[in-house]
Amino acid sequence: MKYRNVIYTLTGLALGVVVTGCEGEKDLIIIEGNLPIKTSTLYMVGDATPNGWSIDAPTQLEATEDDPLVFVWEGSLNAGEMKLCLAPGSWDAAFIRPVNNGEEIGKADIVNATFQMHAGDPDEKWRVSEAGVYHLTFNLRDWTMSSSYLRGQDAPVIEPILAEALYIVGDATPAGWNIDAPVALDKKSDYIYEWEGALTAGDFKACTASGSWDVAFVRPLADGCVIGKNGVESADFMYCAAPDYKWHVADAGIYHLTFDLEHYTIEAVFKEEIVNEKNPIETPTLYMIGDATPGGWSMDDATAFTVSPDNRYIFSWEGELVEGNMKACLEPDGTFSCPFLRPASAGCEISSRGVASSDFVYTTSPDDQWKVTEAGRYSITFDLENWTISVKSLSENPGGDTPGDDEKAPLETETLYMIGDATPGGWSMDNLTALTPDASDPYVFTWEGNLNTGEMKACLQPDGTFSCPFLHPLSAGCVIDANGVASPEFVYDKDSSDPKWKITSAGRYRITFNLKKWTIEAECLD
Repeated sequence: MKYRNVIYTLTGLALGVVVTGCEGEKDLIIIEGNLPIKTSTLYMVGDATPNGWSIDAPTQLEATEDDPLVFVWEGSLNAGEMKLCLAPGSWDAAFIRPVNNGEEIGKADIVNATFQMHAGDPDEKWRVSEAGVYHLTFNLRDWTMSSSYLRGQDAPVIEPILAEALYIVGDATPAGWNIDAPVALDKKSDYIYEWEGALTAGDFKACTASGSWDVAFVRPLADGCVIGKNGVESADFMYCAAPDYKWHVADAGIYHLTFDLEHYTIEAVFKEEIVNEKNPIETPTLYMIGDATPGGWSMDDATAFTVSPDNRYIFSWEGELVEGNMKACLEPDGTFSCPFLRPASAGCEISSRGVASSDFVYTTSPDDQWKVTEAGRYSITFDLENWTISVKSLSENPGGDTPGDDEKAPLETETLYMIGDATPGGWSMDNLTALTPDASDPYVFTWEGNLNTGEMKACLQPDGTFSCPFLHPLSAGCVIDANGVASPEFVYDKDSSDPKWKITSAGRYRITFNLKKWTIEAECLD
């Protein structure tokens, strides 16, 4: 909101004139313009700034000695966007913004350009067109800003990154973009971290802590730095909050990654190809082995699956599992050197809720296994044509007290929204995709539109954060494609593993949620 201090307007008199009244009366002074913005602190936030879009830790400007309402800052800006706030911690406060969205900060000097201040939309921001070292001045008395480009960005000071852990996150990794459960690397020394496993075609970056996007990440020096069969395009990396650069995995396969946090380098060694998921696995038999299974780790006592009489790619088993680990093989060879069916990510959990991720791989290494966290009676089905595993608990009261698992009471709501990079609004809580309630059934919600390849979940009444309960599939990566949805059932909770539906074929879809039956339908309209 713009604040004006116009005391009066006197008919027939020009602004800025001092009007003298009758003897003994005070003069009336007409003032046009903005009142000074009185604050002791000023911050800038955005991917152009050193601390990125972290509203909890924005970059602070310093008040000058001559005038406490004139703030200056000198340092490196990235190419990107920025705006200013008076205090950290809230996106709902008023921000200092350019008069027009996208006003450029670059090599050309800016002298006393007018700015504005307001909360909410439209969300005007400055655009830094050239990365470099800048001197910025914001005068809160007259609502103007100045900018001078000093030089190109300084070479970063390389100091070892001290970290207790290192993770990778991204759609190229087994964890996807789940920042609450990224893939952990093995710590080999104070600064060396290693990991070996399956990477799919896609992007990733690395972080030293889980649970937040508003932190510094380990990133390549250039966005889209390629990792493939020939290794990594450039070994050097940086550690920063912005810009949001990521490595791009061009060739899916098993990789061995090594991060050196002392010398800021990454090594990527391609180990072997992942068998094409579109090629059905041909076998007359399937077995599982592990301390969670009835036969334990004995190859001679491997637990056999039964092939479906109607589909030679479907293998099923029912029985008791105990807490422990398991994997599967086509035909035991008496050794552990044969390829195994393994989860796409190490430690993928099997519990009364099902399996955490439906995807599997078929490799000799690394030795990833499913982890059974709850003993009980289960039904396990492997689909060797679509490379998926499904698990259903046959024990009493599966899922405990999770809402909807027992009584399946209808979900009461007047609104339902989808969110995710597969949806038109992406992961923005401010741009959710709304479904429309059926006029004849308040528990049925439908949406038609274009979905991208990516992930999605749904919420009833968004609270502006990601801490509210969501509608999730029973297992992570439940596929939606031209054939519909792989499994129609969903749950409603704050699942820490954050399973999401995975759209593998972009196109126009009709999505229908039935909150009474706890089901989702997906129909490809293309």
